Amino acid sequence: MQYRRFGRTNLNIPVLSLGGMRFQKSWEQLDFSKISYEEQNKVENILNLANKFGMFHVETAKYYGTSEVQLGMGFKNTDKIPNIIQTKIPPNSDPKLFKRDVMTSLEKLKVKKIDLLAIHGINTHEHLHQAIRDEGCIDILRNLQKENLIGSIGFSTHGKSSLIKKAISTNLFDYVNLHWYFINQENTNVIDLANKYDLGVFIISPTDKGGHLHTPSIKMLELCRPLHPIVFNDLFCLRNKKVHTLSVGIAKEADFDLHLEAVSLLSESEQYIPKIIDRLRQESINTLGLEWCRNWNRNLPSWEDTPGNINIPVLLWLSNLMDWLDMEGYAKARYQLLGNGSHWFPGRNANFLDVDVSEGQLMNVLEGHINPKKVIKKLRCLKEKFGNNATKRLSKK
Repeated sequence: MQYRRFGRTNLNIPVLSLGGMRFQKSWEQLDFSKISYEEQNKVENILNLANKFGMFHVETAKYYGTSEVQLGMGFKNTDKIPNIIQTKIPPNSDPKLFKRDVMTSLEKLKVKKIDLLAIHGINTHEHLHQAIRDEGCIDILRNLQKENLIGSIGFSTHGKSSLIKKAISTNLFDYVNLHWYFINQENTNVIDLANKYDLGVFIISPTDKGGHLHTPSIKMLELCRPLHPIVFNDLFCLRNKKVHTLSVGIAKEADFDLHLEAVSLLSESEQYIPKIIDRLRQESINTLGLEWCRNWNRNLPSWEDTPGNINIPVLLWLSNLMDWLDMEGYAKARYQLLGNGSHWFPGRNANFLDVDVSEGQLMNVLEGHINPKKVIKKLRCLKEKFGNNATKRLSKK
């Protein structure tokens, strides 16, 4: 394993972190008595393997169902407690409730101290206000620091880049959990700003949210050769030295293998990654056209300013990924989250197009785009393909 300084936390963190979101029994908050021996044994085997591989940073959250309680029992039963334990607590307008949640996580995890405590889901300006206001969440955490119950304070976010920059610029946080990987590089400048403030940078779910790379399309497999898409994406992220660790969501023991392969190739990444990036970019031009590649996301309205709150930028991005990389399963899952993912995935999909929202209404807000009719055609194609079902975010809080 390789390690990097996690910004001003000064923790020496492994470049792969064990994400605790995928191997728990349930998304419900169950009592430990409801967990079978086999289900708990799976968690403990994964913890022992992570320790063996040098992945001594474990990351979880209050709303990851049974994750905290299973990890806590696992820490008690396995060979070694991880050096770095991180959990995440959502912001709350009532600081007393926020503190109660932190103390509950400490109890579930069965540890004396949580090394990294993130405010979970600063996705809106209201969330940020709850976190940073006088006597708000951060003040609660500062007091818990004085009691040596928590270590460094960070935040996780699915929010807009502008909001994340605003949070970083408060200079109140020590690290940030955010999205950034090959298919979504919108937060590149955010990472640069985090580096300026010496924040640790943790990449959320590069395998799953990075394109369902655990089940890649044949086209993606071919374009990433000789690497597996997971290995390519890990190396793409880690060749950026301003990125310190990637979350590895383990559902079964074999899921470690490709991520460990990426670490073994990290010193050789420049032999592979630029060539694969060039191949992927050329394919995007071949399938989408040069003009569209350069201009598709310019002069698009935000979902807040679009009739029906249709999230056109995200929908076009998903359409591009389908046409370019055959990411149909990923596009379907993300499409069906729109309108069902609350502030984690805001705006709506295209289901209301030609029902409550007319083509003329969309043409009005797309007047500055290079090809408004193409945009509407793509929205209709997505609706026809994916419009029958709805998907809810696993963690609804």
